[in-house]
Amino acid sequence: MEFGNRIKELRKAQNINQDELAEKLFVSRQTISNWENDKSYPDIQSVLLLSEIFNVSVDQLLKGDVEKMERIITEQTQADINKMHTYAIGMLISIVALLISMPVLAYTTGFWFFIPSVLMFACAMYFAIRIEKYNKKYNVQTYKEIVAFTNGETLSKDDQIREEAKRPYQKVLAPILSAVIAAVVCGGILLILEFLF
Repeated sequence: MEFGNRIKELRKAQNINQDELAEKLFVSRQTISNWENDKSYPDIQSVLLLSEIFNVSVDQLLKGDVEKMERIITEQTQADINKMHTYAIGMLISIVALLISMPVLAYTTGFWFFIPSVLMFACAMYFAIRIEKYNKKYNVQTYKEIVAFTNGETLSKDDQIREEAKRPYQKVLAPILSAVIAAVVCGGILLILEFLF
């Protein structure tokens, strides 16, 4: 791999130290060191910025390392997809366990059902937050984008434009739908608790 050596040579040719380059790329000095020592590769935005900073084409900058970078990016993306699947399963299990166990716990333990219910809710929220991290990282917000991402596919430009047009409506509808679902679930739990006590 020559990418790290090329960055180091270009940086030294322009008399820029790692700290200065890191500042221009909005990354840490350690990140630059990792790139130069072939411990990691930059993302596409960083590659574009590097080519601009060093005034060389992306082809000149990468020279043969493209295949390795594509493989690494594909592996990282696949690992993220697998993590997203795991978090989704964890969230689903937590929510189902919460909904099933809440009436049973309320009946058997009385008011103390609240403690395990809060713990299960916290687990579900943890998984939801982890999933949202990947949604933001890969800029997938709509259902179609998420499904395409988890299948390792990308949407066509036309589909991306359509999906981005849906986002403002979904930002309004999602909280309303969530509130309705929460009201129905809480109302159902309240009825069950009133029936049991």
